[in-house]
Amino acid sequence: MSTKKINSLRPFSALIDSCWKEKYTVARLVKDLIAGITVGIIAIPLAMALAIASGVPPQYGLYTAAIAGVIIAITGGSRYSVSGPTAAFVVILYPVSQQFGLSGLLVATLMSGIILLAMGFARFGKFIEYIPVSVTLGFTSGIAITIATMQIKDFFGLQMEHVPENYVDKLIAIGNTFPTLQYSDTLIGLSTLLVLIFWPKLKLAFPGHLPALVVGTIVMWVLSLFGQEVATIGSEFSYLLPDGTEGNGIPPILPQFILPWELPGSSPISWGMITALMPAAFSMAILGAIESLLCAVVLDNMTGKKHHSNSELIGQGIGNIAAPFFGGITATAAIARSAANVRAGATSPISAVIHSILVILTLLVLAPMLSYLPLAAMSALLLIVAWNMSAAGKVMYLIKRAPKDDIIVLVLCMSLTVLFDMVIAITVGIVLASLLFMRRIANMTRSTQLAETDEEKSRLVVRINGPLFFAAAERIFDELRVKSEGYESIIMQWDAVPVLDAGGLEAFEKFIEAVQKDTHILVCDIPFQPLKTLARAKVIPIEGVLSFHNSIDNALEAVKEIEQSKAPTQK
Repeated sequence: MSTKKINSLRPFSALIDSCWKEKYTVARLVKDLIAGITVGIIAIPLAMALAIASGVPPQYGLYTAAIAGVIIAITGGSRYSVSGPTAAFVVILYPVSQQFGLSGLLVATLMSGIILLAMGFARFGKFIEYIPVSVTLGFTSGIAITIATMQIKDFFGLQMEHVPENYVDKLIAIGNTFPTLQYSDTLIGLSTLLVLIFWPKLKLAFPGHLPALVVGTIVMWVLSLFGQEVATIGSEFSYLLPDGTEGNGIPPILPQFILPWELPGSSPISWGMITALMPAAFSMAILGAIESLLCAVVLDNMTGKKHHSNSELIGQGIGNIAAPFFGGITATAAIARSAANVRAGATSPISAVIHSILVILTLLVLAPMLSYLPLAAMSALLLIVAWNMSAAGKVMYLIKRAPKDDIIVLVLCMSLTVLFDMVIAITVGIVLASLLFMRRIANMTRSTQLAETDEEKSRLVVRINGPLFFAAAERIFDELRVKSEGYESIIMQWDAVPVLDAGGLEAFEKFIEAVQKDTHILVCDIPFQPLKTLARAKVIPIEGVLSFHNSIDNALEAVKEIEQSKAPTQK
């Protein structure tokens, strides 16, 4: 597949390529059906747990998986991606939901969808390649640490009236309330966690999320026989239906069309509200773009297929614009669920659609049963998600093997994500990584004295190797200014100079001004880009000062002619 085709704008490309251009058979439908059911079983408890962690009732996570999951699968550019609420968003969504409520969170999601759509139409899809691995590992590990810390309260049943937003204050609050630990919640959390840890060792095709929650619920039931009460979805969350019906847990109805800014108790939408939510919306869009495209790259490596990055951004944008009107919070492609989708035998986006249909059926049929799930078991589920997200093995490998600059960026991004927020971490990480990269490239630019240099100081011949850009050019020409003292001519071979930018051009012109009284400068073997820059700047030969030649041999001949023309005068 050509680069031009991959970078094109092709909404619905994954669906068209996999179901229209490739023959979609009954056998493929069966495979997609099995994969969709498998991923749905994983997604249902995760969607609820992630909604709770984001500060909203669990049904809104299910609405997200149902609505955004279908729309993104159909309109996106990655045929195997499964979209829905993800752990990475928790650190952004929780503060928004606490400050602005559900209505503000839905409006921010809508705004992030518009930004994603604009990014797709602007063809920003391939920009993901310019984010260093040290930055992505740093902020994802930081997010994992934050998520894991947020689960301590429910895992141990701590009696905390308010969870501080600041990470340090959060740790202090956990430490102060740890004596309130509930052994019943802790036992449920540990039993669920142990099943999740050891289930993969059984090497069964069936995912362990549902069995782990069943075990946790059974432990809760046994404890209830001894009079022990624990927090469940039903005891902690309630709902009110349009007809006035009130209930506990999750409402057994389909997602309803709503205007996010007209929810009960919400403030009318205003420019002030949009301005206040813009930083969070931008963060959601950036993280959504990064995670969805990273997921698509991982799936490409697993399957040998190619995704359409800009189309995927467009699909993510459409999904996040539509989902808030049905109660859906921010969604993006989930790497773990998408990888499970591939391993389960998925062949097209139809599997992701089936996963969403299963979520919808669960809302209608199993909502009362979901209310019995203990929060400690849900927190254990997210602890495993956080561990997998941390990529601890990759982090340790990078720390042991990578250059010191990359380690600094990794640790800084991780620390800033935990202590401040992800946007600051990514911004600082990319800027620092870029500066360190420029320093590394600048240090690679060298000037080497060649053998053709005349020992009597009539000519100096040097070869410049590396880009002459603002970070390197000043140093190189300062070195040449010192080297060229006393020489009548200096030949500079530029065959290994791939780039000459405005900074390099300015340094070159300063060098000409500094040596033109004493030395004739001859530049040869100029590649196309530097030659184009010189031509655009109208740098032209100067008699007796500056000349350009197509090869080093021609430059040496020109120097000999200059030396011969001066010889009679010198006699």
